[in-house]
Amino acid sequence: QVQLVESGGGLVQAGGSLRLSCAASGSIFSIPAMGWYCQAPGKQRELVATITSGGSTNYADSVKGRFTISRDNAKNTVYLQMNSLKPEDTAVYYCYLAVGVRWYWGQGTQVTVSS
Repeated sequence: QVQLVESGGGLVQAGGSLRLSCAASGSIFSIPAMGWYCQAPGKQRELVATITSGGSTNYADSVKGRFTISRDNAKNTVYLQMNSLKPEDTAVYYCYLAVGVRWYWGQGTQVTVSS
């Protein structure tokens, strides 16, 4: 079994920054793909950013140039640096870990951006 624990969410003013962290533990025997999704009230969960085992990254168009995903393989941890935050970034952010076809999710961390 794999467990994901997120941290770093909170309330910030527009233009501010937050850094989310997601630490994975459990039965991890290879470097997995990891990333972040977000879900705003009344909306579907949507991709924010992903990072492969080799370090390749992919971002939603809405966050390109503002968010940066990174990882520390030794710690099985993925980070999301969020800069120039906008009110429309307000959502619950979930990290995921994918090993083959199996996906694991964190519990989510709330990010609220005030205008």
